Order: sequence, then structure tokens, then C-alpha cells
Amino acid sequence: MKHPELPAWLTPHVDSLDAYADILATTGVEHGLIGPREVPRLWSRHLLNSAVVADPAAGLVPERSTVADVGSGAGLPGLVWALARPDLQVTLIEPLLRRATFLGEVVQQLALESRVTVVRGRGEEVRALWGTFDVVTARAVAPLGKLLGWTVPLLHDGGRLLALKGQQAAEEVAGATAELRTFGMRDVSVLQIGAPWVDPQTTVVSAWLGAAH
Repeated sequence: MKHPELPAWLTPHVDSLDAYADILATTGVEHGLIGPREVPRLWSRHLLNSAVVADPAAGLVPERSTVADVGSGAGLPGLVWALARPDLQVTLIEPLLRRATFLGEVVQQLALESRVTVVRGRGEEVRALWGTFDVVTARAVAPLGKLLGWTVPLLHDGGRLLALKGQQAAEEVAGATAELRTFGMRDVSVLQIGAPWVDPQTTVVSAWLGAAH
């Protein structure tokens, strides 16, 4: 699958990202994880849309972070981040057996076993992982108010939630004010990331856990 022009920081990793795109376009479609209509825009709508959030220049995902991707599905954004950022340790958390099995197979195919772990379960169920991650992310999983209960317990104090959202992100934040307060989240903001590489830009809700240090 032909990829578009890429930012310079991604070019060293293009072969592995291409290999992942090919898996999504074939096995991912066969497993129902990617709709056939999404195949022509896999790069623009899914891979780049996910990758730009992990751009080191954006400063959202610090070097050598431990990352959890909740409701990982086909591996977006977690697998993209792992491929684009070899410094990261990534845990893909997925409750559905079929999807978790797919993720495990992709991790093996792309030789990511040393840095990527697949855990079958929901974020709120995997208590052994609570309080352990620097960054927790999720992409198009649930409204923010509900998503907080699945993601925030995984963060250590001072960790960061980066939720990839749609155009209604600001409304979701406004509607989740009580939940954000209950979970002890601070410095909540809606960010637009990725110009000029993705259009529209990727919308990210960023929030930190715990008191400012």
C-alpha cells in the first residue's frame, strides 16, 4: 500500500508502518476490524492520524514512556506509536478475544514482543496494571465521561491521559466536568495536532492525574 509523504521523524520507521498497513488492509478487513471502505485512506485517516500524537516534537508522549492503549481494537493508536517510537513500552488492552488474538499475532509478525504486550480485558478490570503507566490513550472508544473510568485507574500520579477524539471533544469535556473532578484530573485541554500532515488535524483531549508537581 502506497503511503503519502511523511514527516521526517517517521521515515526511519516507514517499512514497519507499511507492513502494519498491509496487515490492516488484508487480515484486518477479514477480521472485521477495518471496514473495506477505509482501506484507501488507512494512512491518512488512521495511521498518520494516530502517529502525529506521538511526534517527539509535539511533546505529548515523553521519551521512554510506558503507554497503555485502552480498547485498542486493531491497534490504533498503540501499535502505531510502538512502531514510530522504539523508545516506548506499549501495553494494548482489549476486552474482545477476537481482537486481542489479532493484536497478539500482529505483535509477533512485526517482531515487537520485547516492547509491546497484549492484555485481554477492560481497563477497569486489569487491576494488576493500575497506577503503573506514564501515558494512557484511547481512540474512539467511548464518551469522555465513561472513558475516564476505564483509563484513569491505569495512570500513576502525575501521568497523562491522551484521548483521541472527534469534533465534539470540547462538548465532551464540558459534559464530563463532574467526572474529571471526581477522578482528580487537572489541566484539561483540547489540542489540535498534526498540521500539515493530517487534515483535519487530530483532536486530543489531554488531562493530567493528581496535583501539579
